[in-house]
Amino acid sequence: MYAAHFNLREPPFSIAPDPAFLYMSTRHQEALGHLLYGTGQYGGFVQLTGEVGTGKTTILRTLLAQKLENVDIAMIHNPRQSEAEFVASICDELGVPYPKAENSASGSIKVLVDTLNEHLLKAHAAGRRTVLIIDEAQNLPQPVLEQVRLLTNLETDKEKLLRIMLVGQPELADQLARPDLRQLASRITARFHLTPLPLVETVRYIIHRLHVAGGAADLFSESAMRRVHQYSRGIPRQINSICDRALLGAYAKGLRTVTPVIVDQAAVEVLGEQPPLPGLQRLLRGLLPKSLPLPWVETVLAVAALLIAGVLLFQAVGPRAPGPAPLVKPGAAAAAPAGTSVAASPAALPLDAGPAALRVAAEPLPAVMSRLIGLWLPQLSIPHGENTCRYLSRQGLECYKGSTTWNQLRLMNRPAILTLDHEDGSRQFVLLRRLSADGGLIDTPNGSLRVSNAQLAPLWSGEFLLLWQPPTRETKIGPQSSPESIGWLRRALARVEGRTLSGPVPTNYGPELRAQMIRFQSTRGLDADGIAGTRTLIALASLDRRPGTPTLEGTQ
Repeated sequence: MYAAHFNLREPPFSIAPDPAFLYMSTRHQEALGHLLYGTGQYGGFVQLTGEVGTGKTTILRTLLAQKLENVDIAMIHNPRQSEAEFVASICDELGVPYPKAENSASGSIKVLVDTLNEHLLKAHAAGRRTVLIIDEAQNLPQPVLEQVRLLTNLETDKEKLLRIMLVGQPELADQLARPDLRQLASRITARFHLTPLPLVETVRYIIHRLHVAGGAADLFSESAMRRVHQYSRGIPRQINSICDRALLGAYAKGLRTVTPVIVDQAAVEVLGEQPPLPGLQRLLRGLLPKSLPLPWVETVLAVAALLIAGVLLFQAVGPRAPGPAPLVKPGAAAAAPAGTSVAASPAALPLDAGPAALRVAAEPLPAVMSRLIGLWLPQLSIPHGENTCRYLSRQGLECYKGSTTWNQLRLMNRPAILTLDHEDGSRQFVLLRRLSADGGLIDTPNGSLRVSNAQLAPLWSGEFLLLWQPPTRETKIGPQSSPESIGWLRRALARVEGRTLSGPVPTNYGPELRAQMIRFQSTRGLDADGIAGTRTLIALASLDRRPGTPTLEGTQ
């Protein structure tokens, strides 16, 4: 209905599992990795759980689409069967003929298991592996669960004949934790719980589906996508339902962009009731008239937040009676030029200070971005209306936004903007200038603020944005890259290994270079795919020690 209005080839948020719209988040990739492990030579018994709508079926379809070599898969979609029907279903999936008992759709369990075992032995002798996948496994009756345990006894002296994967909702884990099922649970060799998407992955998910459908990435405003995440709690199925309804709502109003207000209404229609609000919004909703629309509640919240921030800022830098040392040194109250160190002796956030104390460092994102740019190009002025990252790219700097950990951030070794999410639903952007094992320095208009990992951890979900300078003209180096880029990569990896390349440097991306890449990535916790992507290039460039490059250790 709305596809033509938004110039879409097709609706992007259908809840049907269309492989064309597949988006594999980091967690989905990890889950798929666990399942692939279960199909391998040493795989045994794998358990995958996740809430309704988190994408378990998508992962299973992806696994089946792999067309794994020398692997036979039996897929059980309906686990509510008797023991005999269950084993017969496995035989049917594998194409194993078995004798039918009179007046019964299947033979006795002994005959069925013996027939299945004979087939598995022949498959094993032929070099084939057999995998049993049970979907909706939380619905398995107790006698069938016992039969599953007995099937794990089918084995040779060295390996299992039948690899089993139980896929289901979180109740499956609770069920297997029961004392009477401890024998079955003890045989599980790998467990993975698929969690909902974090905010950054929700945004990527929405943009990915819009892109596949031929739509613009900004069809949803940034605040609207945050609202979708808030209501859907990062569950892909609910993301689809809310986004689809929001597009319909925008179409009905003749709008070209989905706004937070439209998402609010869509969420009410999809979820059937007013969705849960963050703590402070929920408190205000209880205090204010019920008829007051949600946007007005947020306006009141924003005003309250500004008043609180003003009080905190006045307490931090304004006149005050003698007492504990201020959070920010009084002499650093004047804003410093971008790119300069604003305090020689940074103030420390008191160890007992709560997350609200960080609000003294609150700045709008453009101001924090300007401060980050100033570390690299102090004299740069971006023309009004110009896309910041595209303009920076023409100056030789690339934006990189993603989700990471403290260790990976330290490995990339570049100042970064961190996104902090407070309990009241508000967001704050801070510039991390230094990072050590126990904390870091945040650069603020009023000076540098020292914070501990423990103080940032409750607020930071891992979302970051940093700038980096590609060592060549390419931001990804692989087999199809230019000789210049491959030559640089070979020299960089040689320096990491303490070697110096003499004479002409080979410019082919052969197996030995890929093996070097995998060793480097593995030792540093990077995705060991053998290709020099953004994080790998940043990690390599950080070891290059170019003079003048801003780092989390100080300017090189």
